[in-house]
Amino acid sequence: MKYGFIVTGGDPLAAADLAADAERADWDGVFTWDGVAIGDMETFDPWIVMAAMAMRTSRVRLGAMLTPPSRRRPWKLAREAMSVDRLSGGRLVMPVGLGALDDRAFGNVGEVTGTRQRAELLDESLEILRGLWTGEPFGFDGRHYRFGPMTFRPTPVQSRVPIWVVGGWPSERSMSRALRYDGLLPNVLGGEPLTPPRLAEMRDWCAARRSLETFDIVVEGTTSPNAPGRAAAQVAEWRDAGATWWIESDWSASSVDALRARIVAGPPRV
Repeated sequence: MKYGFIVTGGDPLAAADLAADAERADWDGVFTWDGVAIGDMETFDPWIVMAAMAMRTSRVRLGAMLTPPSRRRPWKLAREAMSVDRLSGGRLVMPVGLGALDDRAFGNVGEVTGTRQRAELLDESLEILRGLWTGEPFGFDGRHYRFGPMTFRPTPVQSRVPIWVVGGWPSERSMSRALRYDGLLPNVLGGEPLTPPRLAEMRDWCAARRSLETFDIVVEGTTSPNAPGRAAAQVAEWRDAGATWWIESDWSASSVDALRARIVAGPPRV
């Protein structure tokens, strides 16, 4: 099992410092978040944050939890992702989904908000990313995007940048989308909380349809550094249910110092 940490606060310089702290503390991944205008939160561009993190680390995976391609031009996103993958020496992972509509940079600015339309844009965007990253001439003729062949070079360092996709259970269409890529960000539709038994059900559904040997299942949560035994037991439940990544995500952390205190305590290894 691997362990990641979402840096939920701080400017790019602070995030880079925290990423360096996380690498020293033996975390496997450090993540930022992708937002534009959510309440009065201090918000920074995730690609700038990841670039800063890349310059201060050499081992940890980097990503943004999570990017909604429906409000980005996929060819621009392909360039940004390739650049960070190059800058980091091949450490980028891309968590993607439909996005949270409480961000005022969706409906408030005229971006598509319908679930079906955003899902269609997500599907087309992921096809375009994969095609452009080959470094070979690639054109596309879809419902939303159409363009003639373009050659994007250089390619990412990784022959296949891992893409983790939100899968909404029990929607077969949503879950099948995740299976076409490299990882599942599990979500239960209808507001039901995700539990280890529900995750095990999702894992078994996935395993019946593809090999999970190179497929990640990624869950988020919080653990206390003051009770390592309890934290390890908590994470072990998720591991036993199929999770391959535990992402520590304290969205209520009050300060950069609070984030650092949890980071330096180390991951809740099982």
